[in-house]
Amino acid sequence: MAFRPPDRDDLIAAGSKFGITLSEIELATYESLTAGSAAAYDLVELLYAETAPSAPTGRGSSFPAPADNPLGAWYVRTEIPGAASGPLHGLRVAIKDNISVAGVPMMNGSRTVQGYVPKYDATVVTRLLEAGATVVGKSVCESLCFSGASHTSDSGPVRNPWDTTRTTGGSSSGSTALVAAGEVDIALGGDQGGSVRIPSSFCGTVGHKPTYGLVPYTGAFPIELTLDHLGPITRTVSDAARMLSVIAGYDGGKDPRQPSGVASSDYDADSDGDVTGMRVGIVTEGFGLEGLSDPELDATVRATAQRLTEAGMIVEDVSIPWHLHGMAIWNVVATDGATAQMIDGNAYGYNYSGWYDPELMAHYGKQRHERANDFSATTKLVALGGGYSLASTYGRYYAMAQDLVPRLRKAYDDALETYDVLVMPTLPITATTLVSNQDDLMTSIVRALEMIVNTAPIDCTGHPATSVPAGLVNGLPTGLMIIGKHFQDATCLKVAKAVEAQAGGFPQPPAYAATVSH
Repeated sequence: MAFRPPDRDDLIAAGSKFGITLSEIELATYESLTAGSAAAYDLVELLYAETAPSAPTGRGSSFPAPADNPLGAWYVRTEIPGAASGPLHGLRVAIKDNISVAGVPMMNGSRTVQGYVPKYDATVVTRLLEAGATVVGKSVCESLCFSGASHTSDSGPVRNPWDTTRTTGGSSSGSTALVAAGEVDIALGGDQGGSVRIPSSFCGTVGHKPTYGLVPYTGAFPIELTLDHLGPITRTVSDAARMLSVIAGYDGGKDPRQPSGVASSDYDADSDGDVTGMRVGIVTEGFGLEGLSDPELDATVRATAQRLTEAGMIVEDVSIPWHLHGMAIWNVVATDGATAQMIDGNAYGYNYSGWYDPELMAHYGKQRHERANDFSATTKLVALGGGYSLASTYGRYYAMAQDLVPRLRKAYDDALETYDVLVMPTLPITATTLVSNQDDLMTSIVRALEMIVNTAPIDCTGHPATSVPAGLVNGLPTGLMIIGKHFQDATCLKVAKAVEAQAGGFPQPPAYAATVSH
């Protein structure tokens, strides 16, 4: 498709966006110059076509019937076998639908993406297949992944296997529901405000948000480059560790989030062994959040943390006042940053060296303009708030928030000089009732974002964080979040294994427990 150079009307429209007015002489001059640049655009397209992947063959997919999708957790089903051997051989994996699987439709929970079919596998998908896992489908995620509850996807709500009237949590809602229900062995999730850990807490699964940059984000739909993470959702800590070993490691410079040469490890082996003498700091600011925290949940999580003393660990309270500032910092970064990148930047944004997806940018960019009213309520909140902030303050508050991130990171790092890990409730509440069409707009938005106060700051700081089941509160799961030093993911998983051992394994939803075997 040849690049069409701008005519005079196009130049006037482009100029008005930047407050530029043009005389007739200027219009004629710029029209001539921009026409001359068109050849460069055409050549870039030609060169790109020579290197772009071809659509894969032999990968069928189908949309499940409602009777075969009682939790609403599947977006599309497929069957892509992995290598004949490998560390994950025989395991069935669901891929969150913000992550590209070649030849399989991708919606990212939103009509603004619907109809897009990637031509390539995301790096993490390639690594799972090479490790022997079988990709059995794309799991529903929340609309553009901007919700901590499971009612915003345009394909419909995802229901919690523990109580189908309640939220699964988001945005990795389908992945977590399928793991909890035993329909898959393992799943991939994404985490920008807690989206691996939130549904894991609500559904009683293990969710690990890796250290920022450890797992390549290449081929996943971005929200905000400094917040984007991908990670495993599993039923056991060992499975999370094995999965992390497969998906972690450097992606050859394709992902600007990664430090050069970052390496994987045998996280399962590294997280085995004696925990005697390890030090655990219970972050007091993660409890007793006014108007939000459930006292019984706080007590359950604290009891689970204190029980680690029986394994020989040293458990003490620690105060990190800046934890309470973390939500405000994340809010500005996520609001202004996602507006600039996910919305105005057509997901990928600009001005960094790395891999881009031009087909997705064009598909989504066109549809988000044509179907802007199909944005979810939470995405509209971001677009309106971030659009106003960027237009009126020119990025000043985004810049201030990013400049505060190192101070927030240091607050946790200072505590981690004394403690091997920090712990707190993953979420202050258990799963709430699913939002329905009868609920008002305010309820829909509040229910989507109310739970992220403990998880979101850790996306800003990039520390590894594991959510493990901490017990049941009124018959519903709750999670203990374990935070470690950067690139010491194995330490988080080691403490998580101790929690799991003390619990005698984590429970499955009663209605599904008999079907779950491993």
